[in-house]
Amino acid sequence: MGCAPSITVSQSGVVYCRDSDESNSPKPSTFSQQQIVHIRTGNTAELSDTGLSTTGTAVTVFHKTERRGTISIEAETQTSKSTVSMKGMTNEVTFGPMKVCQRTMQVLLVFSKEDALSDSYWWAADKGGYKCNIVRNPTDALECFVEKQHDVIIIDHRHSKNFDALGLCRSIRATKYSDYVTIIAVTRKSSADRDEASIIPLLNAGFNRRILENSNAATCLNELLQLEYVDVRSQLKLRAANALFGALEASADSVEITSENHVVQYINSAYEQLTGYSSEELLGREVEDFHRDKNKAELMDPIYAQLKKAKPWEGLLYSKKKNGESMPQFVHISPITGQGGRVRHHVFNIKSPVGMISQSVFSQELQHIDKITSEFSNGTSVRRQSMARIHSMTIEAPITKVINIINAAQENSPGTVAQALDRVLEILRTSELYNPQLSAQQVKEDDQMTSDLVGGLMTQGGYSTRRRMSGSEVALSKTTSSARYSPTSPSSHMTQVPAEVQKILEREAAWDFNIEELERITLHRPLIYLGLKVFNRFKVCSFLGISETVLRNWLQVVEANYHSSNPYHNSTHAADVMQATAYFIGKEKLKSCFEPADEIAALIAATLHDIDHPGRTNSFLCNAASDLAILYNDIAVLESHHAALGFQLTTREDRCNIFKELDREDYRAMRHTIIDMILATEMTKHFEHLSKFVNCFNKPALRDGEDTLSMQSTGRSTPDSSSLANPENRALIRRMLIKCADVSNPTRPLNMCMVWARRISEEYFAQTDEEKKRSLPVVMPVFDRLSCSIPKSQISFTEYFIMDMFDAWDAFIDCPEVMENLRTNYKYWTNEEEKERRLKDGRD
Repeated sequence: MGCAPSITVSQSGVVYCRDSDESNSPKPSTFSQQQIVHIRTGNTAELSDTGLSTTGTAVTVFHKTERRGTISIEAETQTSKSTVSMKGMTNEVTFGPMKVCQRTMQVLLVFSKEDALSDSYWWAADKGGYKCNIVRNPTDALECFVEKQHDVIIIDHRHSKNFDALGLCRSIRATKYSDYVTIIAVTRKSSADRDEASIIPLLNAGFNRRILENSNAATCLNELLQLEYVDVRSQLKLRAANALFGALEASADSVEITSENHVVQYINSAYEQLTGYSSEELLGREVEDFHRDKNKAELMDPIYAQLKKAKPWEGLLYSKKKNGESMPQFVHISPITGQGGRVRHHVFNIKSPVGMISQSVFSQELQHIDKITSEFSNGTSVRRQSMARIHSMTIEAPITKVINIINAAQENSPGTVAQALDRVLEILRTSELYNPQLSAQQVKEDDQMTSDLVGGLMTQGGYSTRRRMSGSEVALSKTTSSARYSPTSPSSHMTQVPAEVQKILEREAAWDFNIEELERITLHRPLIYLGLKVFNRFKVCSFLGISETVLRNWLQVVEANYHSSNPYHNSTHAADVMQATAYFIGKEKLKSCFEPADEIAALIAATLHDIDHPGRTNSFLCNAASDLAILYNDIAVLESHHAALGFQLTTREDRCNIFKELDREDYRAMRHTIIDMILATEMTKHFEHLSKFVNCFNKPALRDGEDTLSMQSTGRSTPDSSSLANPENRALIRRMLIKCADVSNPTRPLNMCMVWARRISEEYFAQTDEEKKRSLPVVMPVFDRLSCSIPKSQISFTEYFIMDMFDAWDAFIDCPEVMENLRTNYKYWTNEEEKERRLKDGRD
């Protein structure tokens, strides 16, 4: 007969019952349902109804039940010092912006019989501080899992004759609680002479992975720790994600999630209700396949390009309902960064227009896209991709959003309201939003004190804020100026130009004009020769009433004050910008809206715009506390200096004063225009100027039948003559003109583009070297001559500053050759950057 059972307490405080006629491995005791082991943190452990007591610090409480001859025991709590030190981890898991609390991991062990491996996992669970149940058959395993909903289930798959592990796994997966459980199969080690068994049957049955048997207790503990830190935490994040999806389903806004390749991955209930599509119909399909029929590639490509840079986009897009009805939607698209730091998902948050502007207003606001779409379908506007891009430009200044909303509201407003909104838009597009513009009627004629105060306190260099001349108010005309001076021999000085130079200058009106060759032949004095040629073509001497000798003297003085030692900002750059300005002025669009005074002022501004440039940026001068930075209070330092010095040199002597024949008012108006254009080259105001220009000249048509803005067959927006006659609007055109001319290098033929890229990089390298030498803040760390990628710098500059601006400019004046060069050069730099990256990866 058998011996009485003995009771033992492990070092960790786990109580086992051992039968004398059984093996020496520990196992849970087989007490009746009413018997419970009480373990306290004091010095005594008692067994109810037995009188047993033992000393030591016990930390585990077991509940045990007997089911059909098998035993299930749960370790409920752990407080021993050994357990706490082993655990040593936080119960909070971060999931994006969420913080999720992680409960103590629950483990279910399914072993048909007790052996060293089951004991080791039991010990490991106790040591790791996990709650643990152990069962002996599939029926108890299912019942226990449904009751406890464990995080990890470890199933013994070494002895298939005891029970069907695959069948048990399938049964667990069939329950509604198995979505976030990790199921592990314990298998035998394969012998050396046998092939490794395939894991596919296990995965098909629902196992997450397998573990080869190893009864080493420390190994088992490490396995459980890995499961907790990796698998269980991943499942916890999935549960949190499920909560987020629940919130999306309850959202009133329509939400669509796509991959970076524009394949639909998720839509919420609101989206289904809005479009009439079900998720089954859309998931896995490309967006363009089914409902964005009016958003052609020319509209979507720039949006996707911005998203690719991890920048969100917001605006109006078309969507097509299942019944075929097209509707505009206000969409906010958020790029979601994933693996490799790349954008992997796009989240479309589609807000209802109600509460902002009526649906009909939004529909009418997008009528210009319909016109563009029809033109593309007719094949008449293939090259007008830039115009389509303009209407989806990503200039997100607050004033831009306000102007866009007012534009949309105009379309559905009565005539009187629309006219009032036109006036509002005109005011908003000025740069003096906070300067009061007092009319003469607002100042009493007999109130001399008020008049003097207004005149004395609210003037800028003699220009009262009541009448700020915009430069387009130049009163000169070709007729009146010609009366002052009638040249006796046109191009008298050009006849003295060497034949080789004259031959090159024959192509000065072409966009592919080779300024570098002119620089070489003229020994780095291209400005005077090109200036004489260009200024003669535009009859500058006749307009200003001066002799060609005065013009030549002026060009000599100006060129002498450009630093030939600068790699980039030298007289060749000035000549290049002047030639680009002349090229743009020669376009029919600018001929139709510019007066001669505008053309002359633009050419002079281009010639002076970088005079005496030190080859360093504004930021460098401010950081170095240079005299110029102090003089101009760190505001537009270089631009202010260029304008001021240009006029100082011009007016210092009559022999080179090209303005000496102008009367006071004409000179002041011309001066104001030139200064305004030079100051426009400051890059800190780049997006402000571009935004104003786009809103003024590339906005959609307001209402059918109105002439305020029309679309020609080319797809370009065409303001009427009254709009172009507006002084503020013409000032916007002049600013955009000189800005495009100033940074036109990426749009020149590739050979010239490469030359200018090397020159500007060398100038920036020299600045970085000096900043390091003088311990100044390094303004552009990427321009380190030892590590800088010139292709990458060109790509960044083109994407950030050039593309949108030249798209807008092309949409206005129509310059296909310029845009073709831009695309060619961008592709070249992209390929070069890819070569550099591959070379670097090869070295690594």
